[in-house]
Amino acid sequence: MPPTLSSLVHHSALKLTVRAGADRLDVPVRWAHVSELADPVPYMEGGELLLITALQLDAEDPEAMRRYVRRLAGAGVVGLGFAVGVNYEETPKALIDAAEEADLPLLEVPRRTPFLAISKAVSAAIAAEQYRAVTAGFAAQRELTRQALNAGPEGLLAALASQVNGWAALYDASGAVVATAPEWAGRRAARLTPDVERLRERPAPASSVVGGPGNEDRVELHTLGTGRRPRAALAVGTAAALGTAERYAVHSAIALLTLTTERSRSLQAAEQRVGAAVLRMLLAGQPDHARAVAGSLYGDLLDAPFRVIVAEAASVSAARVVDPGTRVALTKASAAALVVAADAGGDPLGALTEVVESAAARAGEAVLVVPETETGRLVVLASDGGAAVGACAEYAAGLEAARAGAVPDQPAGDQGELVVGLSAPAGPIAAAAAYKQAEQALSVARRRGRVCVEHEQLASGSVLPLLADDAVKAFADGLLRALHEHDATGRGDLVASLRAWLSRHGQWDAAAADLGVHRHTLRYRMRRVEEILGRSLDDADVRMELWLALKATSTEE
Repeated sequence: MPPTLSSLVHHSALKLTVRAGADRLDVPVRWAHVSELADPVPYMEGGELLLITALQLDAEDPEAMRRYVRRLAGAGVVGLGFAVGVNYEETPKALIDAAEEADLPLLEVPRRTPFLAISKAVSAAIAAEQYRAVTAGFAAQRELTRQALNAGPEGLLAALASQVNGWAALYDASGAVVATAPEWAGRRAARLTPDVERLRERPAPASSVVGGPGNEDRVELHTLGTGRRPRAALAVGTAAALGTAERYAVHSAIALLTLTTERSRSLQAAEQRVGAAVLRMLLAGQPDHARAVAGSLYGDLLDAPFRVIVAEAASVSAARVVDPGTRVALTKASAAALVVAADAGGDPLGALTEVVESAAARAGEAVLVVPETETGRLVVLASDGGAAVGACAEYAAGLEAARAGAVPDQPAGDQGELVVGLSAPAGPIAAAAAYKQAEQALSVARRRGRVCVEHEQLASGSVLPLLADDAVKAFADGLLRALHEHDATGRGDLVASLRAWLSRHGQWDAAAADLGVHRHTLRYRMRRVEEILGRSLDDADVRMELWLALKATSTEE
């Protein structure tokens, strides 16, 4: 406990007597200061015990004492010590009345007690308190370190909550609650997510103090991490302001949590090399070797159905019309995507990594993230139906909506410089096939100007949208050019006749009826098509190519 007026009054060597403000002696004393100035207020910081002999004061003038004492109380002086036997044989009544009126404790100092003795007593008590605080802080640091090593962040939070006699919560980079202690603080911590999100917008390291919801408590928020963007945040809730010992505990917790959430570059590089090796083995059809190398690093990820995500950065500028119903459904996800993308500092793959890893950490899932330096791609293996895959899809949907202008007050443009392909669910033996599926989906997403395409969507849809590729259109134009040039001379309608004949699977009567011509006329036209193209319509491959060419050119009409 810091020194108080009460502890000074009960100090056996000082012999102080209370003349006023006996009900306010529990106020802490920050220092004991001697001043005989008529107005010492400019030199006060608040919390002092002011010691005077009234050399330059008329201590018997009620009005002068009222003004003097009122100014001291307004400046935060916690008590007034008046020495008797120097200028006054006893404490003047005017001073006592003024102190009573201002509710300022007034202590009478006997002549045999020098002011120096009071200053020494205050200084010694402050030093003892600081020593106790430092000792308690070191003890708290040892306990927090032990819990961090043995029980992880959850154990550290429990120890911190006990040290500050309150509660503590850990948030991830997105502002979601990762852990709390005690458990009852979970709801309270979740309601502070908006404050954590605002704190992330400030340069790191950052901290703030907020009142708890409904003034339940006082909460300190601190960002965790050593980079420009915080990796996590810590909340500490208490009933009152933290003392010195509690402050040591909080600072120790910040340092330890930073160490546990901010991996060293060498460790991260080592994990990436292991992950790359595991991925290569899976793609080479060696799941047993992959499991042996991975050990327990990825949990049961390599044994359960997973999905392969392949992503690459691409300069995309698009403005598409989004259904109005989509606007409401995607606004929240889109806004979150824009925040993460903006924080990534122009690194879309880094932003996606943060989204996937944060979601996996919150759900307690294992995830394998491998940056492919040779291709500039990002490859992710995540549990099918898990939080990481869901977060990737939601993030992509947010970028898609933002790019199309579906997010209010957000311009369409280059926010979503990301293309993602997602495989169907697969097991370790089919990892290579899943990777190929993700690459195919990525290629389709790139051609369509989409942020994300799932391979399952390709199988459930139509092949016709794929014909919009420029290379396919160029092939179709070249293949059919001679027929179009023939028709342009007015010597027949070979293109329409070919389309009708192919759509009727070579049935002459049905195709001729569709065209309104005799079947012999149609037969003649098909012979002319063969002559002009130099190809036989009896060849199934020729018929297939011509049909796709007609479909590809019809998408432009």
